[in-house]
Amino acid sequence: MNLLSIENISKTFGNEKEGTKRNVLKNLSFSMHKAESLAILGPSGSGKTTLLNIIGALEEPDEGIVHFGDQNLIEMSEKELEVFRNRRIGFVFQFHHLMPQCTVLENVLIPTLPLKGKEIKERKREEAENLLRKVGIWDHRNKIPSKLSGGECQRVAVVRAMINQPSLLLADEPTGSLDEKNADNIADLLLELNRENGLSLLVVTHSENLASKMNRAMRLRDGKLLKI
Repeated sequence: MNLLSIENISKTFGNEKEGTKRNVLKNLSFSMHKAESLAILGPSGSGKTTLLNIIGALEEPDEGIVHFGDQNLIEMSEKELEVFRNRRIGFVFQFHHLMPQCTVLENVLIPTLPLKGKEIKERKREEAENLLRKVGIWDHRNKIPSKLSGGECQRVAVVRAMINQPSLLLADEPTGSLDEKNADNIADLLLELNRENGLSLLVVTHSENLASKMNRAMRLRDGKLLKI
């Protein structure tokens, strides 16, 4: 069974009467296997982020179905989707969106706040500490984001996305705000997590270099996905 199946997704923005209607996604279909890494290439405004938001249950399509395993996300209630997003999906964005008043460790543990039970909380803290060591920012665990570099903040964002052990990590231009060295480091980190954790990785990007590192790449053009 595919981890993810997108069937005939369409999404339109704007108003036809006002002449602003734009078909961003047009009857689009594709699938992903467990532990696969996939890049979707396209310029700004091509609909990459919209597609990622639909997959991550942050937006609804106008038409079509999103299957995650045997679950149809379109049929789930908002409460069910909240639980699904927290437990099954990890999000990494171009800008880290860390809470400025929280330390590195506190930021990483934010997705675990809805979890109940002292034992679970303690286990998640231990997992957070192990991940911070793994990505090389353990020594910064008690610092706030303003005391870190851009590359370090993005590493914290990746750890935060991983803390609930998601099945799928969605990354929206994860290297777009970084210099070449830090961009390569983040790409290598994402692929290491993909390989070692059996994590499925879906990256949308305009970077040909980042896309070349994935198992597979597709290009979003005129609302359709084209194989590369």
